[in-house]
Amino acid sequence: MTVQQTIVAGGNTRNAYDVEAIRADFPILSTQMHGKPLVFLDSGASAQKPQAVLDAMNEIYTGLYANVHRGVYYLSQEATARYEATREKLAGFINAPTPESIVFGRSATELVNLVAQSWGRANLKAGDEVIVTAMEHHANIVPWQLLAKQIGIVVKVAPIDDDGNFLPDAFEALLNDRTKLVAVTHVSNVLGTVVPVKWVAEQAHARGVPVLIDGCQGVTHMPVDVQDIDCDFYVIAGHKLYGPTGIGAMYGRPSILADMPPWQGGGDMIATVSFEEETTFQAPPLRFEAGTPPFVEAIGLGAAIDYISAIGMERIAAYEHGVTEYARERLGAVKGVRLIGNPTERSSIVSFVMDEAHAHDVGTILDRSGIAVRVGHHCAMPLMDRFGLAATARASFGLYNTSAEVDTLADALRQVSELFGG
Repeated sequence: MTVQQTIVAGGNTRNAYDVEAIRADFPILSTQMHGKPLVFLDSGASAQKPQAVLDAMNEIYTGLYANVHRGVYYLSQEATARYEATREKLAGFINAPTPESIVFGRSATELVNLVAQSWGRANLKAGDEVIVTAMEHHANIVPWQLLAKQIGIVVKVAPIDDDGNFLPDAFEALLNDRTKLVAVTHVSNVLGTVVPVKWVAEQAHARGVPVLIDGCQGVTHMPVDVQDIDCDFYVIAGHKLYGPTGIGAMYGRPSILADMPPWQGGGDMIATVSFEEETTFQAPPLRFEAGTPPFVEAIGLGAAIDYISAIGMERIAAYEHGVTEYARERLGAVKGVRLIGNPTERSSIVSFVMDEAHAHDVGTILDRSGIAVRVGHHCAMPLMDRFGLAATARASFGLYNTSAEVDTLADALRQVSELFGG
């Protein structure tokens, strides 16, 4: 039974997940790579863009382009309105309490650094501890390491088991009077492990410790409610959410944002500037958005949110789960393929190695078959070290992937296995 048939099996055809109609909305999916139909399995790195996103950005560039916030003329007013509308859309999408609790940046990485350099420098001191997990992307490791060198904080690592599961008891054992922040991923970008972030927030808050969640791989694949999770920061990458590159967003608890000092200085984030008097700053979120913002990219992200919302995150999550489980079954049956990680709660990522072929060789051979997968350490070198690996190949699925594409990948891997003597 195909994934499509599985989703429709309940009999409610009116709400059937029409993956072919969705695929038709993504122009790049009709292209070829090396003369073969493109099988794009690298959405975990950066997802493809629906036509609606491209159209929204093109409309600004060709007919409504003007800098935002201060122009009194029509183009500027309209661009400002659409830019700020994305703030409202994203607040609704993740159930943030107010649009003002959404901070835009150039990337999720920039926004983690914002928290480290603004909140961290204002609230942490030498000897204070920040807990991360062994699964973190470098973007949620290095900013805390830099802060450790700057002011002397200590970074503690919550371990995982051999299947890639988050270990609640081991995490809880790290919490102590020196713990001042917990910064964890929502979903591992290598293993697909879903971290119980609501439980993590409950344990941390019971000790008065704020929580930052790297939601880059979470918000794309499942409904997210930041108020239900009760996190203090939730960071998002627009380009993984079917929006453009160059735009990230962060939810911050309003009471915490209100007390955070600015990190970067420049235009738009100020209230007054004077050589004689002290310069004063805007209220959040503008306090943290120095300079001309990536407003065209934000408008593109708003179109992506509209697109995803029209399909429904619950339906997307159910469909992607079917694709992922089918992939684990098919790939696991290929001789010479070893799946990395088998977490109990997992999302739309399958990492694997082959007995005789290096991951880069696997990726190169798959490329000639029109198949795009990620290879390498996936910006998670400590996790690779945990499993004793230099690299894996990674297939990451999006709302447009199909069981037929999984079959194509499995068939190609079988050929790789035969090529290397498997």
